[in-house]
Amino acid sequence: MNLIEDGNRDGDGDRDGDRGRGGPDGLPAPGRAARRPGKGMLSRRRRRERAPLRIRFRRNRGRRLRRLLYAFLTLLATLCAAAVVAYHLTSVPKPHPETVTQSTVFLDADGAYLGRRGPVDRQDIPLSAVPRHVQEAVIAAENRSFRTDSGISPKAITRAALATLTGGDPQGGSTITQQYVKNALLSPEHSLARKAREALIAIKLDRTRTKDEILEGYLDTVYFGRGAAGIQSAARNYFGVDAKSLTVAQGAALASILNIPSYYEKAGSDPKVTAKLENRWEWVLDAMAASGSITAKQRAAARFPAFRFYPPGETEGQRQYLIDVAAKEAADRLGITEDRLASGGYSVTTTFDLALQDGATQLAQQHPGGEKGVRVHTAVVGMVPGDGAVRVLYGGSDYARQSFNDAVSGAVEAGTALDPFSEVEDAGEPLSKLLKKPAPTPLDLASVYATVAADGKYTGPYTVARITKEGRTVYRARPDVRQVLDEKEALVAGARSGAGPTPVAVAVDADTDADADADADVGAGSAEAKGFAIAGAGGGITRRTVWTTGYDGRLALTVALFADRAGGKKGTTVPAQLPNEPSPTGFAQRVAAGIWDAATSEDGSKGGSKGASESDAESDAAN
Repeated sequence: MNLIEDGNRDGDGDRDGDRGRGGPDGLPAPGRAARRPGKGMLSRRRRRERAPLRIRFRRNRGRRLRRLLYAFLTLLATLCAAAVVAYHLTSVPKPHPETVTQSTVFLDADGAYLGRRGPVDRQDIPLSAVPRHVQEAVIAAENRSFRTDSGISPKAITRAALATLTGGDPQGGSTITQQYVKNALLSPEHSLARKAREALIAIKLDRTRTKDEILEGYLDTVYFGRGAAGIQSAARNYFGVDAKSLTVAQGAALASILNIPSYYEKAGSDPKVTAKLENRWEWVLDAMAASGSITAKQRAAARFPAFRFYPPGETEGQRQYLIDVAAKEAADRLGITEDRLASGGYSVTTTFDLALQDGATQLAQQHPGGEKGVRVHTAVVGMVPGDGAVRVLYGGSDYARQSFNDAVSGAVEAGTALDPFSEVEDAGEPLSKLLKKPAPTPLDLASVYATVAADGKYTGPYTVARITKEGRTVYRARPDVRQVLDEKEALVAGARSGAGPTPVAVAVDADTDADADADADVGAGSAEAKGFAIAGAGGGITRRTVWTTGYDGRLALTVALFADRAGGKKGTTVPAQLPNEPSPTGFAQRVAAGIWDAATSEDGSKGGSKGASESDAESDAAN
């Protein structure tokens, strides 16, 4: 039995061996596969043999790090390649139209800022016209590494990107180059794509342009508040000077404003804003001293500057009458439209004396006005005899309420105003035409008596002495002097008028009316009170027009008062009676006397007697 069992086992073993080891010669049995462990057994064995996760991770750490490094290097190479391609495909765009549009500015005869016309208060100037200390102030305030950086600030870009991704507040801190690209070349949107393009353009700009070219573009376009774009307009709006005249203190103040221009524009009128700006101003000056941009002596001598008041006062608005007249004349001289003039970047030097103009404004606005719908108009014209340069032109009390200029368009009922010329028979043109006018303008009257003051020589009145563009003179006034009266006729006309030849005070015309007592008070005090003639249309309490004029070789001055009220049809007016209080003749004389004293004083006579062409010659010599 044991043998049988052993034989069975051997047989089983042979069969098993046949499956596992093959035939007698050790080769696999034909048609049978080698015997292998089952899947369940292998799984259990692998579970038993698998090392802990920590050990497995440690064993594979090197391989994983290599894979991550390869992936990072691949990504970096891809990004670098994309950046290189993007850099070469990126072109520096042209500036926005609004950043190249310039305004036209108007200056008085001595170069003082009068005002501007144009959609944008901006004028380009070369960097050479900006003092070095002003340039360094802007660099100290905005980008101290400007001279050495590559045009971008990686920290600022990263900060801005994080703010955009997280929804935080927009971040600043861009370089001057980036600010120029953002303000002048790109749209103001906040996005990662725009920020990336800004950086690419800034780098390209830095590699293709000099630092001075970039700084010039930046200073010509950056916003300073008060509606001023660019350093030139900012200098005029804040300090009333050209950029080339900015002091160290003024330059540092403008550089400080760039941080928050809409807030700091009220400096000088808002104590809180002024105090905050002064702190930043100190910080900028300290940085300039530390970098060697200014000396310790300059730093110690710097004093916080005084600002022009903002918003503009009444006299600022009144100056629009002057700009209206000068703009029309300038456009005519250049043969262009006023719109083209306004956006052309011209600098128009007028013939006006701003100090006399402001003085005339203060005197004329002392009139209380009329009652019951009656409006009293005061017009003042002062011009240089023999030259035609208009020095004073007061055309109304408030340009915002009345843009109509009384001095050049107001119709004055002549009355006896032109009677002194009644015996003149052969007056030349255009004087003869003026003498025939039934209602000459105040400017006409001043022109007529300026002719008498110039011994019969008529010169057409003008308000534009010189026009420049980009530092080049494109127009200069050349007064057209004509002998329209012989000297004897001029002398007779002057004698008959009672005016001149050298007014020393204000006198009363021989007319007698209800104002006579009041008028006598004005002219009293001197037996030599002669020189100004006064007359008007209407008489007694029915005065409708009053005018007074006086002249010498330096100035011919005319003051006119007239009144009107609303007409029967909408938008029309009709002449009205001047109010009796204050006395019309007395008021006209007081205004004339005040302006005359200012114009012919030791300081004023120099400006009053100088023609615009002479002023231009001095200006050219100075330049």
